[in-house]
Amino acid sequence: MRRLLRIVAPAAALLSVLAITPQALAEDHTPSNTSMLVPGTSVRFSENGARDTQTRAIAAEDPDAVSATATLCGSGYVLEFAERLPDASRLGTLFTYTRSTTSVVGSCAVFDNNTTTAKHMKLKLCPNRTGVACKVDEGTFSQYAGPVKGEGNHDSGWGDCAQVTAVMWSGSVAIIDRVRFVAPCD
Repeated sequence: MRRLLRIVAPAAALLSVLAITPQALAEDHTPSNTSMLVPGTSVRFSENGARDTQTRAIAAEDPDAVSATATLCGSGYVLEFAERLPDASRLGTLFTYTRSTTSVVGSCAVFDNNTTTAKHMKLKLCPNRTGVACKVDEGTFSQYAGPVKGEGNHDSGWGDCAQVTAVMWSGSVAIIDRVRFVAPCD
C-alpha cells in the first residue's frame, strides 16, 4: 500500500499542476513581439496596450478606428490605451498613442465621437513639464477631436506621463469629462 501511495501521490500532484498551469499561463501571458500587432491592422500595441484587456477588446472590435486614429498620429506611434467613454455606452472613445526612439519621445491622442450627431468636444494634451504649452483641439466635431500630439527629446515631458483631457458636451452639460495619463507613469 505504501509503495502504491509513493507512486500515485506524485502522479496526482503532477496531474493537478498540469491541469492548472495552462489557465494560469494564459492569464499571465504577455503577447510576443509578433503578436503585438493589432489584428487586422499594421498598428502595433505598446507593451501596456498589449497587456490591457480593455484596449485589446476595443481594438479587436473596431480595427478600422485603430488604423484611422493611428494614421492621424503618424509614423512610429503605438497604441497605448483605448477607453470607452463615459462607460460601456460608448458615446466616445479615447485613443492614446506613444512613440519612443533614442532621440524623440511623443504622445498623441484622438477622441472619437461615437454619437450620431456633431458634438462640442475638447481634447487637451499636456506634457509632464512646467513651462511647456499644452496642445488643444476644441470645436464641434461629427467624427473626432484631435489629433493632439507633442514630441520632443527625452526631457521634454512628452513621454509616458503626459496628461490628456477629453470632454464632450450635449448642450451645456458635459456628458464626458475624462482626465488620464497617456500611459502609465513610472
